[in-house]
Amino acid sequence: MMSETTSRGREEPTERRRDPVATRAALLRAAVADFAARGFAGARIDEIAQKAGVNKQLVYHYFGSKDELYRAALEAVYAEIRAREKALQLGDLPPVAAMERLVGFSFDYLAEHPEFIALLNDENRQEARHVRGSERLEEMHSPLVALMQETLERGAAAGVFRRDLDPVQMYISIAGLSYFFFSNNRTLSAIFGRSLDRPKAVSEYRRHVVRFALAALRPEAAD
Repeated sequence: MMSETTSRGREEPTERRRDPVATRAALLRAAVADFAARGFAGARIDEIAQKAGVNKQLVYHYFGSKDELYRAALEAVYAEIRAREKALQLGDLPPVAAMERLVGFSFDYLAEHPEFIALLNDENRQEARHVRGSERLEEMHSPLVALMQETLERGAAAGVFRRDLDPVQMYISIAGLSYFFFSNNRTLSAIFGRSLDRPKAVSEYRRHVVRFALAALRPEAAD
């Protein structure tokens, strides 16, 4: 691979310098990994740049500051899960099947992406100061709420869901069932004397979460 020498004397891949999209993507990947592992306070810009294979100054060129890089990392992980949820095509499924697919996906995504949990935990410790400053995050959640609303309304009209369900509350409940299990897996394992990180335990809890969520959706006899 050919390279060029930066003003600081460090060689940098020519292809990376000529491809801003690839450079930004590499920095975001490195930032997500480093912020998830070290938190905002512990992560260092020079180490993120080194892992991305670029000069430190390019971080400031593309993102402006450490805070903006952290916000961009949060937006990136949220954008991925929102895109994956959209790809589920819930609107093409019957209401019960749609919600079953969403609940299962939410669980599986957290199981496969511990960095997402780590970043959210760190941002909550910071009182969501980066999330609050992101218009993009608010915008990307609106379609999800609308889809949840439409699915719940279809289920209520078909007589298979309760009629008093709020889409935001329902999504928080679905996410919370899975999030708590993974974010507190070690303490829960220690407290209850179970190895909850083993594949069998994870699979069993996934089945429980799906059954639990679908049961909460069903209308009561008096409805």
